[in-house]
Amino acid sequence: MQRILLCFLSVLVLEISFAQSNNVDTAKVLEPVMVTAFEQALPQHRTPGSVGILNRNSADFSNKTSLVSGFNSLSGVRMEERSPASYRINIRGSSLRSPFGVRNVKVYWNNIPVTDPGGNTYFNQFAFNNFSSIQVYKGPASSLYGAGTGGLILMESLPREPLQKNKVPAANIEYMRGSYDLQNVFASVAFGENQNQALVTYAHNSSDGYRNHSSMRRDNASFVSSNKLSEKQQLTTSVLFTDLFYETPGGLTKAEYDANPKAARPAAGGQPSADAAKAAIYQKNILVGVQQLYSFNEYFKNSTAVYGAFAQIKNPTFRNYERRNEPHFGGRTSFSFNKQLDKTKFQLIGGGELQEGYFNTQVSKNKQGNPDTLQTNDDVRYSNYSVFLQADADFDTKWFITAGVSLNQSKLTITRLNKYPVTPQSRTYGNEWSPRVALLRKLTKDFTIYGSISKGFSPPTVAEVLPSTGVISTFLEAEEGINYEIGLKGYALKGRLYVEVNGFYFKLNNALVVRKDSTNADYYVNAGDAKQRGIEVTANYNQIFTSNIFHRFGFNAAYTLSDFKYGEFKKDTVSYTGKYLPGVPVQSLSVQAQIESKQGVYLRANCYLASKIYLNDANSAQADPYHLVGVRAGFNFSVHSKMRLNIYAGVDNVLDETYSLGNDINAAGGRYYNAAPKRNYYAGLAINFPGGTNQ
Repeated sequence: MQRILLCFLSVLVLEISFAQSNNVDTAKVLEPVMVTAFEQALPQHRTPGSVGILNRNSADFSNKTSLVSGFNSLSGVRMEERSPASYRINIRGSSLRSPFGVRNVKVYWNNIPVTDPGGNTYFNQFAFNNFSSIQVYKGPASSLYGAGTGGLILMESLPREPLQKNKVPAANIEYMRGSYDLQNVFASVAFGENQNQALVTYAHNSSDGYRNHSSMRRDNASFVSSNKLSEKQQLTTSVLFTDLFYETPGGLTKAEYDANPKAARPAAGGQPSADAAKAAIYQKNILVGVQQLYSFNEYFKNSTAVYGAFAQIKNPTFRNYERRNEPHFGGRTSFSFNKQLDKTKFQLIGGGELQEGYFNTQVSKNKQGNPDTLQTNDDVRYSNYSVFLQADADFDTKWFITAGVSLNQSKLTITRLNKYPVTPQSRTYGNEWSPRVALLRKLTKDFTIYGSISKGFSPPTVAEVLPSTGVISTFLEAEEGINYEIGLKGYALKGRLYVEVNGFYFKLNNALVVRKDSTNADYYVNAGDAKQRGIEVTANYNQIFTSNIFHRFGFNAAYTLSDFKYGEFKKDTVSYTGKYLPGVPVQSLSVQAQIESKQGVYLRANCYLASKIYLNDANSAQADPYHLVGVRAGFNFSVHSKMRLNIYAGVDNVLDETYSLGNDINAAGGRYYNAAPKRNYYAGLAINFPGGTNQ
């Protein structure tokens, strides 16, 4: 209880300061947040679904090495980091399938698919300055975005507001140092005018890590341009390149974790230690995509995007050395027809998405961090397509109805080249219909209520069909489930307070669950069904002042209740029916607050509370609850009209908690725990050249 009170105290101090200074202020109303998911440009309170919004400001409450703090400020969303740069994203329980990486969540960057044809997303290729906004749609989005039951993430690099006419280049450079030899460098240049603009970014992140054998380095560069070629045609080009290295310290037993949470995995059971194996990830990613928006007339439009991508992974582990080359390409097109009759607006959307990947995976013995004798050599071809149709009707802004459906098919072929005779093994997951129907009713000017029913479909990823055991698992079935949801959302206090409350029930069949064998190799099983019930509450308060003292105050709170349990699930002779799904806290709460003066002095505080987390299907092991507090103070001021400085310093994990972030679920030998950094510090300087109009 004392830790909870301390957690809230840091944000209540900001509220008290705000209240005492607000006697005579008049506030400006902030513009509603717009949501573009499901190709519906709607205010957040008129979107018939639950969508979390992150922008640069709301995500900037920690040291910017990752987006963990930002994603965890959204209800129903949980991001984990097993070691620096090793991420998992859980949207309503979907990390159950992900010992590493991001699966069962469809991700787009500037409308380009980042999720590969095999269902995996290398989210760690992104840096903090690769986005201006992120939309997280919670629940199945298969009706418009293909395979996936976990949710949808849409990332945008360019701000939606066009640059001013004759805008000269604006630039920003930022340098940060912190505990564990943390170094961050962010640089960007934006230039263009009106609807022709471009953004070039570079980021460097490096750290020795809190744990032994957990250093990381990431270099990231991107180029994004948007050009209006004519009154009918807009072209956007996106290029992203990342060179990433990070060490993997491995999971600890409870005894090892309690004795020394900083330790890397020791040698055990005939397996070498993390240090002796030189366990690490060497990763390179490149993504190139082009999107064209074309207006045939005022009613009929088309959006078409094509892309090519390549990922190269080298992964020495405790038991082997894996090398993967993963080229893939694809495209997405959608046609929209909009028409208004009296006070009713209609929209019809139809299109499709196609992806094709030609991967090669070689697994060798690991000899002190180098590949030795070849064990397996597999060519993997994974192709998928979806075609979709959606209709929307807005009746005098009082009723909004949307109905969509997609037809999905995925085909996987694995050819083991080192085993004779060479015989391809194939599996097709096809003809899966994924409908979605949602209804929204306007209650008052600012409040709406909605309900939705949607079906999701998610075949096994390449990593699940071809796990680290080396056993080709084409026998795995695709997950599928139906989600029922109802929610209330809207604005109060003259638009300064946004509130959203929703409840859902998701019945998941053939749930895929990760397990580990005695050598710590991952493998997967279909776990019968899972029944996931949840309540999510969001409250965001923002106010801008006209006084001479304070400029802005913001307060965000997000609460999640997750009652996720197995239905009928029996493995061998052991029944897990009624057990809680591992890897998800039953309750979590995030609170953020910030206040900024007219002179540019600001203070930010955040706290995150998570209840205990079960670590295996039997619920016989658990991670303890934890409470995190972070604070930052800074001074953002103008040196002259063409340069601003932002000087800041902060502390993460103020309470010096020992906790595990990114647990290894169902780990053999009880090696569940991956300790996160204890109290740590950082400080930085950002120089901004806002640009201006040409003289």
